[in-house]
Amino acid sequence: MKVVETALPEVKIVMPQRFGDARGYFSETYRRDRYAAAGIDAAFLQDNHAHNRDAGVVRGLHFQSPPHWQAKLVRVAAGRIFAVGVDLRPSSPRFGRHAAATLTAAEGEQFYLPTGFAFGYCTLEAGCDVLYKVSDYYAPALDRGLAWDDPDLAIAWPVAPAAAILSDKDRRHPRLKDLPRDWLMGGVA
Repeated sequence: MKVVETALPEVKIVMPQRFGDARGYFSETYRRDRYAAAGIDAAFLQDNHAHNRDAGVVRGLHFQSPPHWQAKLVRVAAGRIFAVGVDLRPSSPRFGRHAAATLTAAEGEQFYLPTGFAFGYCTLEAGCDVLYKVSDYYAPALDRGLAWDDPDLAIAWPVAPAAAILSDKDRRHPRLKDLPRDWLMGGVA
């Protein structure tokens, strides 16, 4: 397993080893002791799967408020995505900064985000299947979002805003400067 740093030291790209032959390949996509040795020591409790029919689907930027922040380990089972993590930890010197990476099923990269980060992605082709582990259960009352196209974040998304395919919910997320502070410090708004 190889771990690659991103623009934010807490966000990492993980490259699990693949063992290939004429049939295809085999890979351990997660093994807790090896990930912990690499500094990724989240206790994952839930697996999620999102299927995206079209290219240009944008999901995010999503997070849960404390005390139910979620660390995430994201990978692509089919297709390619542009993945983004935004630091939302109020005391972080990197608050509001982001890291991004392209993840592909062909290469098997994984995107690790510790607790305190918003996550979003854009599909780069039709038929993308995105799988991710999370370190806390879904808490609907603490489900939050950040505007994916907030100009203050300066994320170079690979899709124009008018062409992005978004849910109604994702269209209504506030900009970083308008996020209620209790969303980042805990409590239900």
